[in-house]
Amino acid sequence: MYQNKKITNLSHVLVWLMLFCLPYLLSYGQDQDVNRVVAHFWIPLAFSAIIFYFNYFVLIDRFLFPKKIIQFIVINILIIALFLFLKENIEDNFFKDIGKRRVQKDEGGGPSFKIAIYIQLLSYMAPLFFSIALKSTKRWIRTEAERKEAINFKLQSELQHLHYQLQPHFFFNSLNNIYALVDISPEQAKTSIHSLSKLMRYMLYETNMELVPLAKEIDFMKKYIDLMKLRVSDKTMVNYSFPSEETGIKIAPLLFISLIENAFKHGVSASKESTIQINMTLQDKVVSFTTENDNFPKKTDDKSGSGIGLPNIEKRLELLYPNKSSFKTSVIDNRYIAKLEIETN
Repeated sequence: MYQNKKITNLSHVLVWLMLFCLPYLLSYGQDQDVNRVVAHFWIPLAFSAIIFYFNYFVLIDRFLFPKKIIQFIVINILIIALFLFLKENIEDNFFKDIGKRRVQKDEGGGPSFKIAIYIQLLSYMAPLFFSIALKSTKRWIRTEAERKEAINFKLQSELQHLHYQLQPHFFFNSLNNIYALVDISPEQAKTSIHSLSKLMRYMLYETNMELVPLAKEIDFMKKYIDLMKLRVSDKTMVNYSFPSEETGIKIAPLLFISLIENAFKHGVSASKESTIQINMTLQDKVVSFTTENDNFPKKTDDKSGSGIGLPNIEKRLELLYPNKSSFKTSVIDNRYIAKLEIETN
């Protein structure tokens, strides 16, 4: 910020220096009447600079932006009238030769005094309008930056809320699975609790980053699938396939786990055979994740899950990967299919 301020100040100095040198630059190699340059160029330029900076630093913020338009216009009219009066008096008292030549020019058919005043008036209006334009642009840029910062803060807060929402949901479902094992197989229940502690450690300490390596997310999903497999009977077959090579791809954490939870929640039956298929493929930085399971809809009074998993995915995709993701679900031949595609680059 300090560096930008220095650059801005330097640019102002260079612009005004260029304007003050303009008469000599335009008439290089010709004789110059210094008094004429001072009277007709440097003095009006100094007045223009005063109008510009007085408006830029004082009047615009105090009157124009608060919509005190009449006061703003009146003050500027008085300032410009004062400078017109001062210029004429300075020329009459300190540059008499120029004043005489102006009178002779008027008598000889040159530009009239009224036209000269009109031109000077326009020359003083230019820095006024330029200061308004510059200040308004600067204010718009600042407002736009604040708006984007507010949107980003809201986005981060919403993502954080969704993240915290997912953690207890995951923990609750996992505890339900372990609870079901306590009477059936205490040893498996102990193993499950140990596995769950590792999964929760990943969720608590490694998923606070905006992006995590895909390899870590895959390892987390494999451990969770193995944990879920402990609960199901021999009637349920679980197959999964993940990329084995290191890809270097990073992705938002915990996007796929709800689909796996959903497959085990709705794809397992105590009396019927079923198959759960989980696949992930990579192609040109596009991650495709698919779950497919037999469709055994839960009863309305089933409390094995809170039902926030899939809506959570949709909301996070909308926030994290706008126009870079696709999420579709369908039921074909009583098989529930969920497909999620994410463009990671």
